[in-house]
Amino acid sequence: MASKDLLGSFEQLVMLALLHLGDRAYGMTVRREIERRSGRAIALGAVYATLDRLEEKGYVRSYTGDGGAERGGRARRFFRVQASGVKVLRSSIATLDSLREALPGFEGAAARADA
Repeated sequence: MASKDLLGSFEQLVMLALLHLGDRAYGMTVRREIERRSGRAIALGAVYATLDRLEEKGYVRSYTGDGGAERGGRARRFFRVQASGVKVLRSSIATLDSLREALPGFEGAAARADA
C-alpha cells in the first residue's frame, strides 16, 4: 500500500461494517449493517462490487463458508479485513479528520454529532 492510498466514503463504510461484523461478514450482512447504521438504502450489487474491489487491492480477503439451512446448504462468501485494510482505513479516516478539523464549526465530537 502506498502512503497516498485512501479509501472512498463507501469503501470506508464497507470496511467499518466488516470490522463490526467480524466472522459474520458476508454481502447481505454488510448491506444490513450499513443500512442500519446509516439509515439509507444500499444496493446489494454496490456492496459486492466494493468488496471485490477491496479484495483486488489486498485490503480484504474472502473465503467460502457454510451457507446453512436457510440457503439450502449453498456456500456463502465471507470477508475478513486484512492488516493492510486496517492501515488504509485508519489513514483515510485520519485524513478526513484532519480536513474536517481545519474548518470552523467542524471541530470536536459535539460538532460531528450535530452535523
